[in-house]
Amino acid sequence: MRPYRACLLWFTETDIWHSSTNWHLYYRLRQSYGDHRRVEDAPGQVFLDDEAADFVSFFQIAVLAGFDAHLITDPTGYSRAFLSHDEFVEFAADEGNEGLVKEFVSLTSP
Repeated sequence: MRPYRACLLWFTETDIWHSSTNWHLYYRLRQSYGDHRRVEDAPGQVFLDDEAADFVSFFQIAVLAGFDAHLITDPTGYSRAFLSHDEFVEFAADEGNEGLVKEFVSLTSP
């Protein structure tokens, strides 16, 4: 969902599949950024456009752990995605992101 100047990755449900949740990995990654808060106290993380690799690391944890997560980009060229622990993704974008919508559809169509 690029380009963006900033995006928010917001975990709304965690530890749904306890056996899949690697809290040690999640908190060690978070601590590497100097953040020692619990996910319950700070469920969101903002990523700037030059932090794509950081975003991917946190997003990968969400996928592997089965978290529910929202990805919301900055208001310029708005787009959002919702990752569900029930193994589906919802995607939305404003009219200014027609190319992004077409690209997403092409990736998900058989």
